[in-house]
Amino acid sequence: MPSGLVALLDDIAGITKLAAASLDDVGAAAGKAGGKAIGVVVDDTAVTPRYVIGLSPQRELPIIAKIAAGSLRNKLLILLPAALVLSAFAPWAITPLLMLGGAFLCFEGAEKVLEALSGESHAEVETAPMDAAELEQSKVKGAIRTDLILSAEIMAIALADVAESPIFTQGVVLAIVGIGITIGVYGVVGLIVKMDDIGLHLAERRSAATRAIGRGLVKAMPALMDFVSIVGTAAMIWVGGGILVHGLEGLGVHEPAGTIHHAAEVAMHATGSLGGIAGWLVRAIASGLFGLLVGGVLAFGLHKIRH
Repeated sequence: MPSGLVALLDDIAGITKLAAASLDDVGAAAGKAGGKAIGVVVDDTAVTPRYVIGLSPQRELPIIAKIAAGSLRNKLLILLPAALVLSAFAPWAITPLLMLGGAFLCFEGAEKVLEALSGESHAEVETAPMDAAELEQSKVKGAIRTDLILSAEIMAIALADVAESPIFTQGVVLAIVGIGITIGVYGVVGLIVKMDDIGLHLAERRSAATRAIGRGLVKAMPALMDFVSIVGTAAMIWVGGGILVHGLEGLGVHEPAGTIHHAAEVAMHATGSLGGIAGWLVRAIASGLFGLLVGGVLAFGLHKIRH
């Protein structure tokens, strides 16, 4: 009897270790998949604050909370089941769909670059006056629609990274990535949109140093928003270009991937101990330039069709 108990405890310990290892694998996969989606995450963070511009400061955080709740619904109730069905019944479609999303990112990024260079904006213009409640509802719906597109790209990137894993692992990883990224993005967004309020509060304190910090935060807000927007645009183009390069290579088209890999190797050999950083920079810049080229062609063609 004691030996049977020992054997049972042994089995329980073995199962516990296996479960812990599985959780470690899921955590590592979620971290890796989430890391690959960083460009879309940065853009999501850059895009969302514009949906609370022009609204009452008291409504900023409640609106962000509504958008975050809509984002979670997008990821967990729409995109996650769709991704699992796709993985189970049409895994061959993951790469083409991912490339389609990459092309969209390149197009969006290139259009922002063209708008910045030309001074023209293609954003939708409100056609009718709205009261505060209608305006808030319209902003929230618009933000959730935009989030659906960006969230789809995040989930597709994450799915491609765990496509060979069991379906249960895929579901857990996608759920972790979706929840983690939503909390991270909208937490940062909330901090950004309230930074001027924090600055005003600090500017009213007695300490001269604290007042100076508060005034600095208020003055830095426009520059911070511009910086976040620039980084978001660059990240979109870089990630979109990288997706297209890797997707083409996976479909048997070895250029421009071959040229990029060769250039990265040359940079790595030429920079010695900094070779890893240099190689990554070359790949990132080359992917970004390819993404800008593809996005520019798509934007130019679409504008011609519109005209």
